[in-house]
Amino acid sequence: MNRKTLVLPAVIGLLAPVLAACGGSGSGSDNDGAIVVGTTDRFTASKDAPAPLDPAYAYDVGTWNILRQTVQTLMIQPKGEGEPVPEAAQSCGFTDSGNERYACKLRDGLKFANGDAVTAEDVKFSIDRALAIKADSGVFALLSTIDTIETQGDNEVIFHLKTADATFPFKLSTPVAGIVDPDDYEKGKLRDGFDVDGSGPYTLRAEVKNDELVDAVFTKNPNYKGTLKVNNDEISLRSFEGADAMGTALDKGDIDVMTRTMSPEQINKLTNATDGDIDIVETAGLEIRYLGFDTNAPTVKSKAVRQAMAQLINRSELVSKVYGSQAEPLFSMVPASITGHSNAFFNKYGDPNVTKAKSLLSQANVTAPVKLTLHYTTDHYGPATKQEFEVLQKQLNDSGLFDVSIEGAPWSTFRSAEQKGEYDVYGMGWFPDFPDADNYLAPFLDKDNTIGSPYVNSEIRNTLIPESRREADRLSAAASLTDIQDIVADDVPVLPLWQGKQYVAARDDVTGTAYALNSSSTLQLWELGRGVSG
Repeated sequence: MNRKTLVLPAVIGLLAPVLAACGGSGSGSDNDGAIVVGTTDRFTASKDAPAPLDPAYAYDVGTWNILRQTVQTLMIQPKGEGEPVPEAAQSCGFTDSGNERYACKLRDGLKFANGDAVTAEDVKFSIDRALAIKADSGVFALLSTIDTIETQGDNEVIFHLKTADATFPFKLSTPVAGIVDPDDYEKGKLRDGFDVDGSGPYTLRAEVKNDELVDAVFTKNPNYKGTLKVNNDEISLRSFEGADAMGTALDKGDIDVMTRTMSPEQINKLTNATDGDIDIVETAGLEIRYLGFDTNAPTVKSKAVRQAMAQLINRSELVSKVYGSQAEPLFSMVPASITGHSNAFFNKYGDPNVTKAKSLLSQANVTAPVKLTLHYTTDHYGPATKQEFEVLQKQLNDSGLFDVSIEGAPWSTFRSAEQKGEYDVYGMGWFPDFPDADNYLAPFLDKDNTIGSPYVNSEIRNTLIPESRREADRLSAAASLTDIQDIVADDVPVLPLWQGKQYVAARDDVTGTAYALNSSSTLQLWELGRGVSG
């Protein structure tokens, strides 16, 4: 059959099911063997991060994609888009008018993979544990609005919140709220290594080499009870050092599916090919890229330096040269497709302008050229990252106002160095925990933020974020959200660059690829099955 690209636009509340997979509609079979999925995500246990897969620690898209297959949450994001729905829970909802009391009733007969019953006390233990451990990844901050957790019998959990939080159901759908067995996880200590036990759709067998997870083998959990239909018996998620090696494995038939992160060249080649047995699926994504700043560092402590960078960077040129049609310029930390988005950076700075940037530095008595280093990770966001930073470097240096060097490091060392404040300026990506504007703002601006930023704005933290969370109708939160984005554009503690689409490539006997990733880049391996090659 011809290779083809299925373009699936994401619409809040609906993902149009244009899913005609290439041959047949069968699902997984005992005789077909494991479906092998490739990824360039790297999973390393190190001295700085010895427990990469503990739900109380994990906080990146790769580790979350392992946990979402294995550790069940009370709520889950639906197959397409929209509000979260019950998963381990039978029902959940606010029980007061102020969005401060949230109650969930567990499904009957819920069990961990080992056969132990899942109880309300296990839910309380799991979430209290994440809050008590307070891991330096910052993931616990997602649960920061919880005051106390109450249980009633074995099946009911009641969350009493410190303040109103209309986004709380979304937060209960994230792996940090995953339910773990107290027999396997200590209350006050992270679980080192790559063992994961839960009540999700799969169990995990980790194949580890040199403290690195090279193959995650997921086997269908016979004790699973939830909303998900599991279309296969076994999935192998195999980690590759780079996109080229992953692509070669797909061409040779060593893997069946290729996910994140493909190179722009691979995507273009697959999209334009007219023959072969590999299909590529394009969906709208909510991934963003941005620059983060240590606002206490001498090189960028002056707001004028950060503003000058915002005034100089040409997002359209950056996207055009590196990603083409696979990304779009972004002028706020909140993507254009999310309710509450505003083009705050464009409204303040307009088109790139050297004269205006020079004036910003001059008025602040900052001597040009400003010397600084931009840091990036070499192996976490795809092979085009280096080229992206070369373009940024050239744009800033060509202005004559900056003397920029760039430096790359593998994710295993980059992330810990960034968290420790060793970088003045660094490039990061963000895959949302849930599709709401709050999740593009609070994780970077609130207390215990995920990037460890020293930046504090009391109006954002004490007034605007709480105001926005009081609004169950997210359109009604737009005024507060816009004010936050305007402050960020003025102070520039973070600098948004672009938002991207996402892609899955697969051999044409694999079904379900259109739903293999949702817009938040959640890997939904249970959707994959085998059909008939055409």
